[in-house]
Amino acid sequence: MYKLIACDLDDTLLGYDKTVSPQNLKAVRAAIQKGVKFVPATGRGYTTFQNTLSELGLNNLENEYSISFNGAIITENKGNRHLYSEGISYETVKKLFDFGMRYDVCIHVYTARSVYIYRNNDGEREYLKGRIVEYIKLDEPDITFLEKAALIKVMYQSTDMAYLESIKKKIDAELDLSLSTSLSANRYLEFNASGVDKGSAAIRLGDMLGISRKEIIGIGDNLNDLTLISKVGLGISVQNGKLELKEKADYITKATNDQSAVAEVIREFII
Repeated sequence: MYKLIACDLDDTLLGYDKTVSPQNLKAVRAAIQKGVKFVPATGRGYTTFQNTLSELGLNNLENEYSISFNGAIITENKGNRHLYSEGISYETVKKLFDFGMRYDVCIHVYTARSVYIYRNNDGEREYLKGRIVEYIKLDEPDITFLEKAALIKVMYQSTDMAYLESIKKKIDAELDLSLSTSLSANRYLEFNASGVDKGSAAIRLGDMLGISRKEIIGIGDNLNDLTLISKVGLGISVQNGKLELKEKADYITKATNDQSAVAEVIREFII
């Protein structure tokens, strides 16, 4: 029996209107009633999806959990209490920031509760609506004020994914950095500390709760979900998932995220 569902949010649980459908909500609540832990597993920071936790009835509850920043932080929902956190050193973030300055990308730098954005653009501002409500705009290419901060993640943004892939290759060739990298949302190149990924975080949370890897379902749609679906007991891609994800998945839903794909998973494997 599966005891934990680790589920991506954007374009997986959430429809294109950025909300949980009534069908998904009903199914998630039914799974919870059967004792299954439903755990968001997202690249976003935990402060940005409290509204989704409220929709699910999981906001600020003890013994309910979230995985954020691609697995860099695991929190108990009650008070967003950190159970695990793995950030990136300021020296590494500074190298990534300076390297990004050489290219036509928008740069995000994350602490646990804040995001600083340099070179924001109209398309990115529109995309962030409903996802990241509050962020700090950097007017100058200077992050020295973050030298003492606990830094979690860096992202480059461009809608040209081939361009981002080419930048990744140049970073691998030119910088001596040990990082976990992933492409996501058809617009981001994400950098986390080495060994940080959604799949490892789901297994780590399972260990904390006495749940084995084989008892975990992972659901996603994009390339930063590859580890999630490949490391857990049952890996699932929604119908709108990337081809590379579908090739690794144990099950591909018939429904897209906008057709309540998560409800399909829960009906098939939980209820």
